Amino acid sequence: MRKILLITGASAGIGAATARKAARAGYDIALNYHSNIDGAKAVMAEAQSAGARVILCPGDVADPEAIADIFARIDKEFGRLDALVNNAGVVDTVASVTDFTHARLRRMFDINVIGAMLIAKEAVVRMQKQGPEQGQRGAIVNTSSIAARLGSGHTFVDYAASKAAIDTFTKGLSDEVAPDGIRVNAVRPGIIETDIHAKAGAPERVEQITPSIPLRRSGHADEVADAILYLLSDQASYITGTTLDVSGGR
Repeated sequence: MRKILLITGASAGIGAATARKAARAGYDIALNYHSNIDGAKAVMAEAQSAGARVILCPGDVADPEAIADIFARIDKEFGRLDALVNNAGVVDTVASVTDFTHARLRRMFDINVIGAMLIAKEAVVRMQKQGPEQGQRGAIVNTSSIAARLGSGHTFVDYAASKAAIDTFTKGLSDEVAPDGIRVNAVRPGIIETDIHAKAGAPERVEQITPSIPLRRSGHADEVADAILYLLSDQASYITGTTLDVSGGR
């Protein structure tokens, strides 16, 4: 029996890489995206070619009504949920704290923190109600960032703070739901070759930071996806409340 996995923010980058690998690992997938429908359809086609049943679940995770629609579709099409990769997130342009606006902070925290918490809540509600498989009812992996440890002064302090909130949320939720057989972990990617840097107005950021990384190279989305799939798997059955750095030693 294939397990059912919801991936938010799955039309590109780490989410897309996770979807492709999850399909090959035996998951059926609910693939969430916000606006990049072409990317979502491309990922869907690749996952289907690997044998997965895939449904598209469009929606902005900052919108509670959209979250309700995402889970209504999962309930209708799959009837259960075994795993969640809580990956949707945004970054803004490079700025100092003195340049921040209320609108910028609201967008950042609505998506990266509040949306992620509400997505996890809905996943947990469903996992708690279903029978356990091999003693477990489900697994959740949240996408944090190495920025949560580094602070990202003069670049993305608000993004770093939002991801620090995810680290704390991961630990707190893991403690709450461990007795229910639900594991909750997170990954902290470092400098990964995705389009997030260009979106922040700093396309040269990867090249600039690479010399300071102990492994002397940037990472790839597939490497983060491998860590996510491990934490979801039965091989990680005794791991919960952990945040795993995937950062080249940074």
